[in-house]
Amino acid sequence: MTPELDELAAAILRELAAAPGDTGMSLPRLGKHLGLGASVLMRSLSAMSHARIGGVDGPGWVRVTQEEERWTAALTETGRDFCARRLAR
Repeated sequence: MTPELDELAAAILRELAAAPGDTGMSLPRLGKHLGLGASVLMRSLSAMSHARIGGVDGPGWVRVTQEEERWTAALTETGRDFCARRLAR
């Protein structure tokens, strides 16, 4: 079953899909592009990751990583496939 995709999630996925390469985008840059604060961004990214929230596994579309002080978000292979199918419409 595919989770519902709200406007915010779709906007985040579009930005990540447009990012060059597989390295993704830093969270400050992603937030600036979308006009979002870090907490709103992290809530949405968590819901689209592999995280288990409320006893339900997420779809695994994004990966959030931290290297030293730098947080980044990137599409997973599942996320790239989903974007190619769903967001291209």
